[in-house]
Amino acid sequence: MKCKVCSREAQTPSEYCELHEKAYQSIRQKFEVWKKASGVEWKEYLKEIAKNPLTGTWAREMAENLLSKEA
Repeated sequence: MKCKVCSREAQTPSEYCELHEKAYQSIRQKFEVWKKASGVEWKEYLKEIAKNPLTGTWAREMAENLLSKEA
């Protein structure tokens, strides 16, 4: 099975390759901190990640992918 974000092989049982899975886990963990600090909601948090120039490639791609599922 291919990663839902790129064409790399997905890890079982994940829908994502190793790199995007790590980015997803990091995004999920850091969301809790952001939510407590600012009250931001999930979709707004993903938008902030996607537009931040300091966000890494894997995390940006993951945030954009998650946003596309939210729409």
